[in-house]
Amino acid sequence: MSKFADVILPLPLPGTFTYSIPRELQGNIPIGSRVTVPFGSKKKYTALVTALHDSKPEEYAVKPIIESLDEAPIITPTQLKLWEWMSRYYLCSLGDIYKAAIPQGLKGEFKPLMEQRCRLSAKFRDEKGANLIMQALSRAPRQKRLLGTLLALTMPFSANPREISKHKLIEAANVSASIYKELQNRGIIETYEVEVGRLAASSSGVVPQHPLSAAQQKAFDEINTSFNEKNVTLLHGVTSAGKTEIYIHLIADALERGKQVLYMLPEIALTKQIVERLRRVFGDKIGLYHSKFSDAQRVEIWKKQLSDEPYDIILGVRSSVFLPFKELGLIIVDEEHENSYKQQEPAPRYNARNAAIVLASFYGAKTLLGTATPSIESYYNAVTGKYALVSLTTRHRQVELPQIEVIDMQEHQRRKTVTGPFSDPLTDAMREALENRQQIILFQNRRGYSPLLECKTCGWIPRCKHCDVSLTLHKSAGKLTCHYCGYTIPAPVHCPNCEERNFINLGYGTEKIEDDLSNIFPEARIERMDLDTTRTRNAYEEIISKFQKGETDILIGTQMVSKGLDFDNVSVVGIINADTLLNYPDFRATERAYQLMAQVAGRAGRKTGKGKVFLQTKMTDAPVIPLIVKNDYISFYDQQIGERMLFHYPPFYRLVYIYMKHRDVQLLEEFSTAIGKQMRDIFDDRILGPELPPVAKVKQLYIRKIVLKVESSLSQYKINELLHNIQQAYSTLPRYRSIVMYYDIDPM
Repeated sequence: MSKFADVILPLPLPGTFTYSIPRELQGNIPIGSRVTVPFGSKKKYTALVTALHDSKPEEYAVKPIIESLDEAPIITPTQLKLWEWMSRYYLCSLGDIYKAAIPQGLKGEFKPLMEQRCRLSAKFRDEKGANLIMQALSRAPRQKRLLGTLLALTMPFSANPREISKHKLIEAANVSASIYKELQNRGIIETYEVEVGRLAASSSGVVPQHPLSAAQQKAFDEINTSFNEKNVTLLHGVTSAGKTEIYIHLIADALERGKQVLYMLPEIALTKQIVERLRRVFGDKIGLYHSKFSDAQRVEIWKKQLSDEPYDIILGVRSSVFLPFKELGLIIVDEEHENSYKQQEPAPRYNARNAAIVLASFYGAKTLLGTATPSIESYYNAVTGKYALVSLTTRHRQVELPQIEVIDMQEHQRRKTVTGPFSDPLTDAMREALENRQQIILFQNRRGYSPLLECKTCGWIPRCKHCDVSLTLHKSAGKLTCHYCGYTIPAPVHCPNCEERNFINLGYGTEKIEDDLSNIFPEARIERMDLDTTRTRNAYEEIISKFQKGETDILIGTQMVSKGLDFDNVSVVGIINADTLLNYPDFRATERAYQLMAQVAGRAGRKTGKGKVFLQTKMTDAPVIPLIVKNDYISFYDQQIGERMLFHYPPFYRLVYIYMKHRDVQLLEEFSTAIGKQMRDIFDDRILGPELPPVAKVKQLYIRKIVLKVESSLSQYKINELLHNIQQAYSTLPRYRSIVMYYDIDPM
């Protein structure tokens, strides 16, 4: 019997910790199970067992495990293997991954959902006894009605008696809870508890798969052939090419082979449309997993995946890569280019697309990356042979790609043919669409009413007191808000600097666009989809459902509206201000601009004929604009890959961003300079910085950033080892111990 256990604590601490196993627990603690352990002088944590052994640590006194929480493992060896890979590759602790991967309910005591049910007491549980008690209740009509309802609904004397909840019985009998209590007190009925799941039941699939078109069938066959030679295939298909139908056929094939499928999406907003399509075919074989679910629901999905009857298909966002699987055979990463797959804060700062590829390799499974606008790195991997490449160049049912019209906003403003943020051509097209009972999508990548409020008299601009940014006006809430830390103040009536009431709004957020549209088209039914309107659990579904049913005429949104949504009746798409995408200070700005604008444009004319897209910009000479108009990804890629090679960016070089944060800007400057010098001694001119990031203070912490560029041919693990050693050396120095320092590997 093993005497010691290595465990992961849900804390950002390196490595594992060893505890002794009390005699009474020896042989009863499986690897992958949870235990309660003491840590520090007073605290207790739910830890995860990773190894059992007989080697007592020499360097510290070993404390005993307090209790075992599981008879069986709650994570599999393959999951642990993924955690270990992520810890090494993304330079984070196993504790960070534990916190991110495991639902909160599994880090403590999880209470199953119980339902109170009722039945006849045992002494009356035959027809004679029931008739006698019904007669005895002749002078208590409400009690008699309740008992009669119980007998009618549960049929206790039949071959197949039914169960009923206490709540439903009281409701069906139309009596008060006190009537129920009287029968219970008299010993006529009894109450018992049953564990019920929180997972919504769904019907079995009733609709057969649609037959594939000739183009889809060709792509489907090429994907299957490619899987014989490659583990990863990139499906590059134009918007509305019918990629989802190909996915459905691939899923069906995997299920026939007895395999499970993980279908990943970048955005919760997409799950409603996709799950409806999948459930029509696969019914209750599908499980959903995303952050809008309650923690208890996520625990139940986790436990179902460990059971003997797991879901065959998991449809989920980034975190679904952490779920347990038994027979994983296929992972589909839809919209693979999306930066939503990259976790930014907190650690682990992983890319779920890349983690999915690694996870698939552990199972011997295949990975399909699908998108109309591949990331530069994925397309490079495909054209150089690391991945297989399958192309789908025509829209399903020969629907034409939308016509994209570039609107020169400088020229329209000069000619005064602009109403608010809308050029006359866009306004006219919207009016025509509304007259024809067609729908409109407008894209603006800024939420709120106005990104900048300024006093016209003195130039005062309200700024966040915690961060180095201006506050955004949210007019409906009457507040100014920081989109970095959440700091909020009431919108001022007069300028605190000069006392004047002379404010102007600079720029347009989605809220202001909604306001202006209401004035131009007062009869139009308008909805907004951004972070402010989708905070509640079902908000995404409600907004999308209304638009899908034709109950909304115009949908305004941020990036959410670009991500694979499929609507039949959209004839006009407006990109309100392309310049905010093109002017972002990042080497991926052009790539993101192309992807976002091409994806938004793809929402138009999907089934109702050729749609029209209006791309409003003051930068009509930007080289990416004509490539978006022509939907020419190949030329765009050729242009970008040349620049990436010239300036040492991915896929030719790997990037690591090193962030340092502290409240004392002088100490931070000293520390970042020292770190930068040591890194330059090791990595030479591959180091840039330290420098100020675009936002150099967030939540009272000043920030410095160092960029490391290393050739892709060099071992990332050796690089990581050097970086880890540097961090460890400085973390032991008392002067710098309070400085926050972390690495972002492969930043987006």
